[in-house]
Amino acid sequence: MKELLRSNDPTIIAFAQALLRGEGIDCFEMDVNMSVLEGGIGVFQRRLMVRTDDLAAAERAMRDNDIPLGR
Repeated sequence: MKELLRSNDPTIIAFAQALLRGEGIDCFEMDVNMSVLEGGIGVFQRRLMVRTDDLAAAERAMRDNDIPLGR
């Protein structure tokens, strides 16, 4: 798996996941537990991972919808 984006904003992660599902691209959110442990102050960023084969299509979907990749 490859990192597609990282963000402190849960709405960006949720929107990106919805877009990827709509495109038929599987994704996995990492570091969710770390961001919960820090108490929601936004220190730890969450990462959205996709399969290596889907990375180019996923990046294109993010660019087309003006979602910053944050890496």
